[in-house]
Amino acid sequence: MAPGGRGGRCQELALGAYAADDAWRGCLLAAGTDGEDGPTDAAGAFCDESVRQAARAKGLDPLPYLLSSRSYDFFAQTGGLLKTGPTGTNVMDLVVALG
Repeated sequence: MAPGGRGGRCQELALGAYAADDAWRGCLLAAGTDGEDGPTDAAGAFCDESVRQAARAKGLDPLPYLLSSRSYDFFAQTGGLLKTGPTGTNVMDLVVALG
């Protein structure tokens, strides 16, 4: 994480996947099973066509957010945060990619 960044490892992974290939039209979900991802209120994030459309509509480029570790801010603006609240379990991180 860059100083002043906001997000967690799962949010960074989802944003990195999106930034790496904007042409990919699949869906990726990355989340912690404990309901927490870094020092945020989100369990993680997902990237699907609705997130890509929201980013385009708002003129958001994912790369500056990724480079400054502000993945939470990007997904908060595009509707890609997964918020479950604490789950009471901490098995692992879950990453699912479809497409």
